[in-house]
Amino acid sequence: MLADTPLFLGNQLLTWLLLALGGAMVVGNVMALVRPPERAKEGELPRAPVGRSVAMILAGLVAAVWAFASLVR
Repeated sequence: MLADTPLFLGNQLLTWLLLALGGAMVVGNVMALVRPPERAKEGELPRAPVGRSVAMILAGLVAAVWAFASLVR
């Protein structure tokens, strides 16, 4: 009975989630580099660290491309 119920987003749920997470990592870190906050709050950095942001952009891009390739194959 339970095995007959369809899964949300099919059998590719994990792939869709990986695509969403990778895309969010890319967009969020690019926006942090392009548009830093106008005024930093007390105890916060005035802008995002470039090295860490680029590393997170690359990791997110790899995850998103891999997930997309898995979906279209």
